[in-house]
Amino acid sequence: MQRLLLASTSPYRKMLLEKLQLPFACAAPEVDETPLADETAEALVLRLAAAKAQALAIAYPDHLIIGSDQVCVIDGKITGKPHSDENARAQLRRASGQTLTFYTGLALYNGRSRHLQALCEPFHVHFRTLSEAEIDAYVRLEQPLNCAGSFKSEGLGIALFEKLEGRDPNALIGLPLIALLDMLRAEGINPLS
Repeated sequence: MQRLLLASTSPYRKMLLEKLQLPFACAAPEVDETPLADETAEALVLRLAAAKAQALAIAYPDHLIIGSDQVCVIDGKITGKPHSDENARAQLRRASGQTLTFYTGLALYNGRSRHLQALCEPFHVHFRTLSEAEIDAYVRLEQPLNCAGSFKSEGLGIALFEKLEGRDPNALIGLPLIALLDMLRAEGINPLS
């Protein structure tokens, strides 16, 4: 079996990939994540996922390299990670009563054949109308400072939502496993065989 490499140091992506019970390594890709002028969210995550996978191709020429990138869109604008309690509260105020869309770019690059598969997986999060007290309590309890949208759906963030909508709930955490499994099977890897 061709070896797998996750082009990420994200503990969330690593945790998700471990679900597949396939051996893999992790490495940090050096990629400039600055959006291009007039670049859509979908185009941005596709470009960055492919760039991350291909950035490690020289160092790992015999691997299947997984790249992924994600952005959160509120009111048509890309929202990044909050990095502070104040920013997290502001993001959650903007999200209250709204539907946020997460776009996750996924790429699988075969270092041997130089074949690239890539897609963008959307996922919609419908927020309840949140009180200021709920927002303050959530940020204090969960500290979602390194999460786009300022929440962790795999934790207490579930208390913020009315509904989640998408093909794969793993996409919301940062790695769409259903799509990744399709890509891996196209390369001859199936964790069930």
